[in-house]
Amino acid sequence: MSTAADVSPATRPTTTPSAPHWPLGLDALGYGGDYNPEQWPDEIRLEDIALMREAGVNLISLAIFSWARIEPTEGTFDWEWLDVTMDRLHEAGIRVDLATATASPPPWLTHRYPEILPVTFDGTVLAPGSRQHYRISSPIFRRYAVAMTRRIAERYADHPGLAMWHIDNEIGCHAPHEFSDDGAAAFRTWLEARYGTIAALNDAWGTAFWSQLYSSFDEIQPPRAATAQINPTQQLDFARYSSDELLSYYRDLRAVLAEVTPGIPCTTNFMVMRGPNPMDYYSWAPEMDIVSNDHYLWGSDPHPEREIAFSADMVRSMSGGAPWILMEHSTSAVNWQPVNRSRAPHESLRNSLSHLAHGADALLFFQWRASRAGAEKYHSAMYPHAGRDSDVWRTTVALGDVLRRVGEIRGSRVRARAAVLYDYASRWATVTGSQPNQGLDVRQLAVDVHAGLARRGVETDVVEPSADLSGYDLIVVPALYLISDADAAAVVAAAERGATVLVTFYSGIVDEHDHVRLGGYPGAFRDLLGVHSEEFWALQPGQTLALDDGSLAHTWAEKLRALAGTDVVRTIAGGDLDGVPALTRREVGDGGSAWYLPVLPDADGLQQVLDAVVARSGVAPVVADLPDGVEVTRRHADDGRTWLFALNHTREAATLAVTGHDLVGEIDVDGSLELAPGACAVVRER
Repeated sequence: MSTAADVSPATRPTTTPSAPHWPLGLDALGYGGDYNPEQWPDEIRLEDIALMREAGVNLISLAIFSWARIEPTEGTFDWEWLDVTMDRLHEAGIRVDLATATASPPPWLTHRYPEILPVTFDGTVLAPGSRQHYRISSPIFRRYAVAMTRRIAERYADHPGLAMWHIDNEIGCHAPHEFSDDGAAAFRTWLEARYGTIAALNDAWGTAFWSQLYSSFDEIQPPRAATAQINPTQQLDFARYSSDELLSYYRDLRAVLAEVTPGIPCTTNFMVMRGPNPMDYYSWAPEMDIVSNDHYLWGSDPHPEREIAFSADMVRSMSGGAPWILMEHSTSAVNWQPVNRSRAPHESLRNSLSHLAHGADALLFFQWRASRAGAEKYHSAMYPHAGRDSDVWRTTVALGDVLRRVGEIRGSRVRARAAVLYDYASRWATVTGSQPNQGLDVRQLAVDVHAGLARRGVETDVVEPSADLSGYDLIVVPALYLISDADAAAVVAAAERGATVLVTFYSGIVDEHDHVRLGGYPGAFRDLLGVHSEEFWALQPGQTLALDDGSLAHTWAEKLRALAGTDVVRTIAGGDLDGVPALTRREVGDGGSAWYLPVLPDADGLQQVLDAVVARSGVAPVVADLPDGVEVTRRHADDGRTWLFALNHTREAATLAVTGHDLVGEIDVDGSLELAPGACAVVRER
């Protein structure tokens, strides 16, 4: 069994999977969902195949939660239903993303081995009766999961319908941080591999504070419930360890699949979306033959299209720009929020096409048929409880038809000249409970920056700080609290070679050990920006500061001064910080510029800042004079063909200057595209 410590946590994995990078036999845009035939009698399963063909389904995830059905008692197996399902799907021309069936242990396993159950930070043992009730660090669970994976791989290795492997499911969704004794032992092993000596760990963790000096790795525990704030670097390293340990589980199962079926691609579904984000998917992505993602919206989000675009661009960036799979999203309401908002047909169609616009080449839902029973029976599906006479089913069929019409885009890519830097470890470090303003959501700031660029038609990658920045003319660094010296130097080098760089407040403050860089903020970027911030100025909820351009700042400000050679573009007007810079600019290197935003402006103020840096960078919009609420992206083929995606997220008609053929509406466009409220277009340009 591999462990997280087998790969140095200080470096990114360098494994390059050798299997194909797309589902075998899938020669069109992928369309389908998570299929759970074990929930239904055979007459329903037969109907499912006919309905799938009617909807244009060509890719199905199968057996994700089937362990108890396949192995109802230890060593007793029932394969017949799965054999029949695989055969029927193949005969219907539907490719199968076959799961390892390990996502939820069967009752007999947790009954025999209750020690595989996960433990929370306060010592609570989580009982079975839900899903994903396993301890990721348990050698017993790993042994059984590997054995199940081998059995299913050996049985279906030569099945002609097998297109790819689906390893577990949403790994880490429910118990990403595991505090058991097994977890503690694995954490200590990881720490020893990372630091080598206890002296190095003590230095990294700053254990001179609060008498925490360790004399042995054996003394270290996970950051369990404690009397007061827990050492922030201990928390950060536990988050890093947890992500690596979950990835090591994926590697264990993938190793079996690579041995038994070396030519079949593997994936596991990421969860790049709003939420805690406890896995570092930038480090996971190189381990995937195909990058795939699950994405769900929050009913309370007033601008869900912004979250879709940000997350989809992040997933595309993780995939190195290559096509990726949207493994799950919902046709309408989910079932796990306080209020589960339904969606109109045009909104559901538009949301799906947004993922396609940002680089996906396959769109799948959870799930194919809405369940009659169980925890997710009110989760929407491709085929709803209401059956055929429903907007959801009509939209399911309509989306399948749209994907057929736009199928020529398959394999094309988005080419972005702007980048937003985002880092999981940096975000984890901002939620350890010892921050200047715990109301600051650094991920939401990144989403807002991305949305402001999109509002001006600027396509943007969302990359980790260690990414190659040489291809970007505009780089935004939003509240990147933690960054290594090497990664900060790469940002500086980008500005010096001519890029426009915008750094916001709370960036470059600490190194990878969460140690503050002394000498004034913003630490790693202080010399590049030509500023000196002596103190953070956190604002209370509802408190604002007026700026000299009429906009307002909230949440964050700084006691800042500009150094010689740095221009002050905007200042705070009034109050204790009257006249303090609120936006600065410094010309650097070979035509580059470095901007610093030490405050969090309101929406209009942030847009003005982004407009200024876009203009300075020279990055051209996909479409000039873009109407508010209309999203555009362009996908490029190697042969020079291009397709413009236009999504109208408003209740008003919009007009765009474009020429070509709209594949969705099947009409020619001669210089002016009329988009109805809520409508979508995919224009083959000429």
